Amino acid sequence: MDRYLIVGLGNPGKSYDKTRHNIGFRALQELARKHGLEFRKRADFKGSVAEGQIGTAPVLLLMPLTFMNESGEAVAQIVRYYQIDLSRLLVLTDDVALPLGQLRMKINSGSGGHNGLKSIEDHLQTNRYARLRIGVGDREEGDLTSHVLGRFSEVEEKLIPGVLERAVQSVEIWLDKGITSAMDFANVRI
Repeated sequence: MDRYLIVGLGNPGKSYDKTRHNIGFRALQELARKHGLEFRKRADFKGSVAEGQIGTAPVLLLMPLTFMNESGEAVAQIVRYYQIDLSRLLVLTDDVALPLGQLRMKINSGSGGHNGLKSIEDHLQTNRYARLRIGVGDREEGDLTSHVLGRFSEVEEKLIPGVLERAVQSVEIWLDKGITSAMDFANVRI
């Protein structure tokens, strides 16, 4: 069975819940919720995994429980175990270079300085997979690490359900109609 693998990036642990860096986890959790899929911790994959169908597509959803900088280890393990064709891999991640809520779907692009994507590229030894970058906004001032590990403001948090809905729709289009249609939907400026 040719499965699709959708990975949400984030950091494990309650202290990282709802941080900007964990928007990939949140988008993946919303996708799972919408389609009635449940996550189970899998030590062999160093992550939480949900398995099932979205539409007619057989899917695996992975939230690596390594820290962001080591996400590639979990991704590479599950890719090898299930022999996932990399054209069926999509990674959901935060992007500070995009305004809050802006989506950008790309394929075969670099890490853009994102340590989670860099780890995946290092472990897979390629960047030939799709990624959905979810804009979390850049910092006004101060340290980048503090910004991405910080939480959204109250005003920003009110926008997040709509952002997650668009991210989920982008994934559904990718599964149903392919990367080009998904990029046409996701890459519209808001």
